[in-house]
Formats: sequence, C-alpha cells, structure tokens
Amino acid sequence: MSLTTFYPWQSTSISLKMAEQFFKRLAPSSIIVKKRVRHDIGNLTPLMESLKQYGQLSPIIVNSKNELIAGERRLAAAKRLGWPAIDALVIERNSELDKLQIEVEENIQRSNFTMEEIQEAFIRLDKLAKPGLIKCIIAFLKKLFKKIFKGE
Repeated sequence: MSLTTFYPWQSTSISLKMAEQFFKRLAPSSIIVKKRVRHDIGNLTPLMESLKQYGQLSPIIVNSKNELIAGERRLAAAKRLGWPAIDALVIERNSELDKLQIEVEENIQRSNFTMEEIQEAFIRLDKLAKPGLIKCIIAFLKKLFKKIFKGE
C-alpha cells in the first residue's frame, strides 16, 4: 500500500538508472523480507531512540515488489515503534544477484568515526548545548537592552 509517492528528480536529462528510482512511504507490514545476509539484527534500542528523536534519516531500499533490499534494522525498529509508514527508495532490481550486491554494498561501504572524531563531536555538542558564561551574559544583556529600549 502506497501512502505517498514523490519524485525527487525533475530533470529530463537523468540517467536510466536514476529514472528507475523513486521514493515512497510504505506500511512496514507491506514490506516482504526474504533471506538476508545479516542473521542478528542486534540491539535495536539505540536505533529506535534515534528514530524517535530525529525521525528516519535514511530510507530503506525496496524493489517494485516491496521486497526489502537494504535497511532491515531500520524496518525492524519502525515496526517495533508501531510506525504506520516508513520512507523507502524503490529501485527496479529484481535479480537475486543485484539485490544481494546492494545489501552487501550498503553495509560495507560505511566508515565509523574514529575515537578522536567522536571525542571532538562530543566536545562540540557540549559547547553548543552549554554556552559559556560570557555568551550567557551577552545574551542576557541583549534581552535586557531590547526590553529597556522597547519600553521608550
């Protein structure tokens, strides 16, 4: 069942492969999960928390028959959260070879942050979440002056 369909590419000079792709919102129960490479989807709690906080950042990938190609963990997390719909990229790939290659490619072509990158990210997040004393004073003074001069 398709809830919404949209086409992100409007150019007439697109490649054939891109023309075969479009996005759809699908009911998670309508997606067919066949034999997968991954046997253990692991702990879905952190992914579920991320989906609750930020929404679905990356679509799952299905073919036109609604067979899952990539995104099994996102699909499982959405099901556990009781989502009525999930974003999916629909691509016209029906051969078992193509589907397996895409599943494998999506899972091996990623690079986790290094420990140094994680540390830097948390330092930056902390600074943004907890501005320093001087920034707080400046913000307070700005509000105060706005209040004072609006009252004239």
